[in-house]
Amino acid sequence: MTRWYGKFFGFVAGWLLFRHPGGGLVGLLLGHAFDADWFKSQRDTPYRVLGVAEDASDAEIDQAYRRLISQYHPDKLTGVAEELRRQAERKAADINAAYDRIKTLRKRP
Repeated sequence: MTRWYGKFFGFVAGWLLFRHPGGGLVGLLLGHAFDADWFKSQRDTPYRVLGVAEDASDAEIDQAYRRLISQYHPDKLTGVAEELRRQAERKAADINAAYDRIKTLRKRP
């Protein structure tokens, strides 16, 4: 089921704010953008972090996770600058969080 309430409340708020039907149109467009998730950041989609599509199989997700974590794991970066090591730790944490989030989402019925 698609969301509709962003369009409705956007239309009402735009009409009341601008006191003109054109304001309702602006609010309707913003509400549509909200309903279509145009305002989501990349952090909200764990599939993008792993570089796979949302309809990817579990094997593809596992393979992408293993490939990325082996590339960015901080223990593999011995002897590099401290700043690069911190960046790799942050990236590995993002990869782990995305993988855990996908596994949690897929466990739900």
